[in-house]
Amino acid sequence: MDDNRLYAIGEVARRTGLSVSAIRFYSDEGVVAPARVTTAGHRLYDVHAIARLEFVSTLRDLDAGLEDIRRLLDGSVTLTDLATAHLARLDEQARRIRSRTAVLRTIARQHTESEQVVLLHKLVGMSDEERERLIDDFWSEISDGLAATPAFLDLLRSERPVLPEEPATEQLEAWIELANLLQDADFRRAVHEQLHETVSTPGAQVMMSPEVLGSFDRGGAIFQRADQARRDGVPADSPQGREIADAYADHLRELMGEPDSTELRQRLAADVLRVEELHLESIAEAAEPRDPHTRYQSLVGIINGTSQDAADFMPFAWLSAALELSPARATNECPPRGDVPDAGNP
Repeated sequence: MDDNRLYAIGEVARRTGLSVSAIRFYSDEGVVAPARVTTAGHRLYDVHAIARLEFVSTLRDLDAGLEDIRRLLDGSVTLTDLATAHLARLDEQARRIRSRTAVLRTIARQHTESEQVVLLHKLVGMSDEERERLIDDFWSEISDGLAATPAFLDLLRSERPVLPEEPATEQLEAWIELANLLQDADFRRAVHEQLHETVSTPGAQVMMSPEVLGSFDRGGAIFQRADQARRDGVPADSPQGREIADAYADHLRELMGEPDSTELRQRLAADVLRVEELHLESIAEAAEPRDPHTRYQSLVGIINGTSQDAADFMPFAWLSAALELSPARATNECPPRGDVPDAGNP
């Protein structure tokens, strides 16, 4: 366009895609004034005004308010300031939309009474402190009178939902369901009874001891190393594979009270594959939980975004192969036998 030429409003409309009435509106509001107005009242615009109109049109498409645009054009705020403030407003709108979507989907999915709608809306709008208090109250009631070790109770209480700052609709829906369950007397009673049965089984006190729970943590850490090596494409028969296999063999033989041997490593390799079967069963159970505590864990996994992590965690075949391929180290050491009923657990 010619920098010195003036354009009639109709041509400006054609060039910018704005309607004539919109261009007049911006002129009347003092947002983009014409370069000149003829004695007959015709508005003429230069290339700079046309560029400003195109800029204003873009900001309006981004839902910027007219007052914000006016302040930007007169230099009261910068474009960065405007974008930051508008982005914050859009983020808040998006959060509200996700919350409303979760509530509406919950209502559509089940027979919801009118008074429950208020409760659902309140559940979505809970603060972090309110959610924490609800979880604390639940576990205080569940653990009351439970013949469990403090270490086991701490492990149970650590299974806590943490709703992210910007949760997905799926996470909000899971929170609505979980929060409803946490306040349901029948659900609380069912979880308490299930855990009571668990801690009353033979050998439960040994399994719940800090020593055994700590051994599971150490074994789990080795499984994590194996899974990372698998993801990185490290061969099972590499030096790193042998190092991880040695660490796992040492961990289990200390618990079992056996020296390192080819036979032990072969048994452990087979046990690891059985652990894989249990892991796959637990994933399937989480998708369609049949007992109350598993349902709790499944919803917590969705809220915390760890469900997919569990499905992707598959170090078993890699670790089994590493155990099969790594030679036993010559040793006469036979550590004291630990009271662990299942050496196949990680």
